[in-house]
Amino acid sequence: MLIALIGVIAACCPVAAGAETLHLNSTLCHAVTGLQQPDDTLPALPFSCSGAPAGYQQASLWLRTDLTRLPVDRRDMVLMIHHSRFDRLAVTFSYADGTIERQQVRSGAYGSHWRAGGQIAFEAPVRGAPLVAMTLRFDKLASHNLLRARLIARDESSVQSAALAAAIGAALTLLLIGVIYNLSLALAVRRQFLAWQGAWAGCMLLWGLVWSQLHLLVFPGAAGTSSAQFCTFLACLAVTIATASAVTALGNDAVPRWARWTTLALGCAVGLIGVPLAVLRSAAIEPLDAVASALILADLFAVAACLTRAWRRGNAEARDFSGAWALPMATLAIIQLVNIEDGFWGGGSKLLVLFAAAWQTLWLSIVATRRLARLRIERDMARAAEARASELARRDPLTGLRNRRGFIETSGPMLDQARAEGVPAALLLIDIDRFKSVNDAHGHEAGDIVLRTIAQRLERWEGPMCAVARMGGEEFALLIAGIEGFALERFADSVRRGIAKCDHGATTGAQAVTASIGVAETHAPTDFQHLYRLADQALYAAKLEGRDRVVVWGSAMPPAASDAASLLDAQPGGIGTERPRRAGETGSA
Repeated sequence: MLIALIGVIAACCPVAAGAETLHLNSTLCHAVTGLQQPDDTLPALPFSCSGAPAGYQQASLWLRTDLTRLPVDRRDMVLMIHHSRFDRLAVTFSYADGTIERQQVRSGAYGSHWRAGGQIAFEAPVRGAPLVAMTLRFDKLASHNLLRARLIARDESSVQSAALAAAIGAALTLLLIGVIYNLSLALAVRRQFLAWQGAWAGCMLLWGLVWSQLHLLVFPGAAGTSSAQFCTFLACLAVTIATASAVTALGNDAVPRWARWTTLALGCAVGLIGVPLAVLRSAAIEPLDAVASALILADLFAVAACLTRAWRRGNAEARDFSGAWALPMATLAIIQLVNIEDGFWGGGSKLLVLFAAAWQTLWLSIVATRRLARLRIERDMARAAEARASELARRDPLTGLRNRRGFIETSGPMLDQARAEGVPAALLLIDIDRFKSVNDAHGHEAGDIVLRTIAQRLERWEGPMCAVARMGGEEFALLIAGIEGFALERFADSVRRGIAKCDHGATTGAQAVTASIGVAETHAPTDFQHLYRLADQALYAAKLEGRDRVVVWGSAMPPAASDAASLLDAQPGGIGTERPRRAGETGSA
């Protein structure tokens, strides 16, 4: 909005006092000669101040103005000409004392005469006598209708050139930022319309550099006809890319296929006609330019119709593009219908287009960022919900501990880490003694409270090297790494004693709740299934030995427990399969 405001202010600024725009037949008379005619034959040329010159595209067109009839300061004056397609331009200043001064530029050699904004400046040498006339000689000029010339005071010329250069620099900087941002965004999110938008901004950036002649700072030999032709091609190409950007942003359900292809066809037609329009240097350039203007207006109307239809169907991209394209479309339409070439410090319609392009690029960058931010928030929320759902699927709903599935998934990485670090690992299987009697005497609700209380006690040992889970029913499990031998036995016994100390008075009264624990430890590489089988044997041994005790599988197992484990292991199905415990099984053990 600030850029648009600056543009409006510039457009509304009054023309500098003493400035004069030169027009054919009103302030300029014309003559046509061969290219071989020397510049000093000027006094003998028959100038005509009516009609239109013809046949000058392959010859020399002379334009002469009588400065004594113009309201300009004839002692302090600068001629500003917008660069066009010509081979050579020679300017002759004639003074009242008969002195003649000449300055010239050639295509590819503007020297110090070029100015920002596509202008060439010829400063009249200051002499004691005032200027009386000025003559411009163009060799192989493409079209006199594309010629723009102004007379302006020297001080005002410096101010306008500085202001125009600053405005162009700001617009090009914004476009450069837009190019980098949109193309980076397109690569990041794989959105086609962002790639088109980045390409369009890049095309406009290149067009702005060439039109403003800032590229001459690096490539001075590109001055003149080649730059003017390249500008024409880039302008038509930018319309094609902009059309593709707008149409591809709209979904297939928002715009009918025929409307989409018609609009793209119009955009491509503008790009195609830009090729001969850029190459031509004959009289045919003027009717071809009229055809290109008509195609651009038709393309703008088609794009506007597509955006309107998509907007009415609730398409979000259409709303974004409508806001972004409102100013550029209005600008392109206005410059096709209204002549504003003398405004904007001499930048004319070209500067207005540059500002409109910067506006559109910033707008789309902002809305794309906002839309992608919303999508990222929605994606993060979805991922968080998915993670929560996945975590809940691995948690026991009663106790909040891991369930069997979650415990097995956690145990694998823990065992791998223990093996990689060379530390022992142990599995504790914990079974509540005579839990069926709790349910029978106090009800299942009381049994659930008991299980939650025990789970809260076990959860205290949860940590990076210790995982706790409810395996099902009244059975819990604890996998710990880093301790072995006597320390492991002391730890398992502290777990047993901690469970026995849980206060269940409000639920079970004086009935004590204890647990039996089977422990299996490993130093060598092993998997969870094998470790579980060994711990399960130790747990059954603890049950057979009288409950409320810890049994570590191996040489520390009592003989009776070892025999019982062997007998259990010989039963059908074996011990070590992850079979669910039957109701009341622990109570009868």
